[in-house]
Amino acid sequence: MRRVMAIRLFIAIELPDGLKRAFAGLRTPIPGARWVPPEQIHLTLAFLGEVEETAVGHLHDELSRIRIPSFKLRPAGTGCFPGRQRARVLWVGLEPEPHLRDLAAAVQSVLLACGIPQEERPFSPHITLARLKLPAPREVGLFLSGEPKHAFPLVPVREFILFQSRLSSAGAQHVPLHSFPLT
Repeated sequence: MRRVMAIRLFIAIELPDGLKRAFAGLRTPIPGARWVPPEQIHLTLAFLGEVEETAVGHLHDELSRIRIPSFKLRPAGTGCFPGRQRARVLWVGLEPEPHLRDLAAAVQSVLLACGIPQEERPFSPHITLARLKLPAPREVGLFLSGEPKHAFPLVPVREFILFQSRLSSAGAQHVPLHSFPLT
């Protein structure tokens, strides 16, 4: 019997290195916080989870059909999910951008067409900076009130990328598999 191999995938927008460093500079001491390494900071469009390797070719073909114009994003403010008292994720938000919503919707349509299940929650554009093991309302409050005094630059978005996430004892390694240019 042949064993089917699966790989862990997600679709994201890569961010400029300078912006990743600026986001890493927002770190504050929070007990139990696992901060995303600067080189791994990105904007997730969809987390696919484990996908059979044999399905990746079809997924690639469908993603390459997406036609969305390039656009710019402006990071705006910090926040947390689900709320300050029980925060589990710290993030940087984005000003509303219709083309980003269109891209996320197109990606969701492709995943549905490829039979890849997705979360029921609507797309909420954000850039994850940290995950918390335990609630830390006071420290989260300090993080939220310590927003940078300067505005982040506009981020030109010209492509989106299918990544493989390889898990190891040293943490996740994000490997770009295919990039898809915007029009």
